[in-house]
Amino acid sequence: MQNQALAELIQYLEEVARRVRQLEEEGDAVLNSEGQVAFQVKLEEKAELLASLGEKTWALTEKIGGDLGDEVVQKLEQFSMSASTALRIGSVFFMTALLYPEDHKPGEPNDLENYIADLKKRA
Repeated sequence: MQNQALAELIQYLEEVARRVRQLEEEGDAVLNSEGQVAFQVKLEEKAELLASLGEKTWALTEKIGGDLGDEVVQKLEQFSMSASTALRIGSVFFMTALLYPEDHKPGEPNDLENYIADLKKRA
C-alpha cells in the first residue's frame, strides 16, 4: 500500500511540476505580449497550484504513513506555505521565486523537481 501510494504521489507531483513549468513559460510569453497584469495572473495560478499541494495530497500521504509520510507532509506543507504567503502578500517577485533557491541557474531543476527525484530514489 505504501509503495503504491508513493508511486501515485510521485505521478501527481510530476504533473504539478509540469504545470508549474508551463505556467512559468506562459507567464514569460504574456509578459512580453500582454504586460505585467497578464504575467501576474499566470504567477498567481502557479502559486495557487503550489498552495494546494498539502490539501490535494493529503489522502496519499496518509496512505504512505510512517516517517516517510510525515516527511512528505512536512515538505509539501513548506511548498504550500511559501505559495500561500506569496499569494497573501501579492508579491509578483515572491511568486516568481517560488521553488527556486537564490543560486538557481537556468536549466537546472527547481526544488519540486529535485524533491520528486529524491522520492523516486526511495520508491
